[in-house]
Amino acid sequence: MDLTVVAYVIYLLISVALTIWVARTLSRNGKVFLADVLHGNEKLAEAVNHLLVVGFYLVNLGFVTLYLKNADSVTDARQLFDALSTKVGVVLLVLGAMHLGNVYVLNKIRRRGLMEREQTPPVPPQGWTGPAQQGPWAAPATGK
Repeated sequence: MDLTVVAYVIYLLISVALTIWVARTLSRNGKVFLADVLHGNEKLAEAVNHLLVVGFYLVNLGFVTLYLKNADSVTDARQLFDALSTKVGVVLLVLGAMHLGNVYVLNKIRRRGLMEREQTPPVPPQGWTGPAQQGPWAAPATGK
């Protein structure tokens, strides 16, 4: 069997396994974060989490298959390891960059939600009578 084919098979096995492992890890640990971003709406967080996992699989497995072709033929074990290390390293970098991009976007959404919560008072203002009437804090009226 040609070593180039062996390199392809090993690359696919490693890349697909890494993609599945990263997706499951991010999905399992991201549920709590998504629930916080979405103000405790667990059902919506679960749906968004599932959509993110599907998108993650599509993008990463698409990249893995597009990056499969090797320009040089592999003739010995050294070239096999060189080709595999380059390809798997690039896949790992893409996985990491996608993860950081997702965390950045979700953190921006989370911060915006926190800012909105801080600007909303916990209870409506008490004792407000409007501009036409004067409240107990108004300065005494001058004698007319």
